[in-house]
Amino acid sequence: MGFYPRNIRLYELALMHKSLAYHEQQDHHYINNERLEFLGDAMLGAIVADILYKHYGNKQEGFLTTLRSKIVCRSSLNGLSHDLGLDRLIRHAGAVTTGHNSFMSGNAFEAFVGAIYLDRGYRYCYRFMEEQVFQKHIIIEEIAKQEQNFKSSLIEWCQKHRYKFEFKQKEGRDEKNTPVFHSSVLVEGISCGTGDGYSKKESDQHAAQQALIRIKRDKELQNGIKCAKGQKSIPKNP
Repeated sequence: MGFYPRNIRLYELALMHKSLAYHEQQDHHYINNERLEFLGDAMLGAIVADILYKHYGNKQEGFLTTLRSKIVCRSSLNGLSHDLGLDRLIRHAGAVTTGHNSFMSGNAFEAFVGAIYLDRGYRYCYRFMEEQVFQKHIIIEEIAKQEQNFKSSLIEWCQKHRYKFEFKQKEGRDEKNTPVFHSSVLVEGISCGTGDGYSKKESDQHAAQQALIRIKRDKELQNGIKCAKGQKSIPKNP
């Protein structure tokens, strides 16, 4: 990986899936890689943004934000985990069958980055991403040309956080009497984005794109979604 670990236990923890949480305990706390995953997600966002900012000296925020989301999306991180051989080192209990567990490799990659940060600091974390990931496994220009599937990205995000989501469509007509579609996307019952298009697929993509931008920037919306999920999980009194 380009460096020597100091605290090997951090990396062992980064590769421990939560399915093992009930099998191994320490100080009465369940042990798994979810806390490191949270930290690694933040580190990845910052480092990838830094690398892209330096790589593209004349590109605007929208382009950089979209490109970063392509690089750190769940399917991309799953692929990087496979390329680095991390997926073969993950410890888990049982078969990987559910939709949430299909992100296990990408989640482990995030946790691994979090482990590097705690073990060696931001500078080593940055060097790992630049030398071991970008130089060997990522061609930025090719990723920039890829058309992003915003709907898939939103679905991945909802599944990762176990949020319920729904796309709704209405059909109408434009000024030339051509059929058009209007889509809205709800996460935990909260409207997050809308979009129009001349097909259901196009309108869904526009709605999902707006939702991803709003969720990323609007802390109140994020908190509202969390609260809505929490309220649904509270059992009602008979």
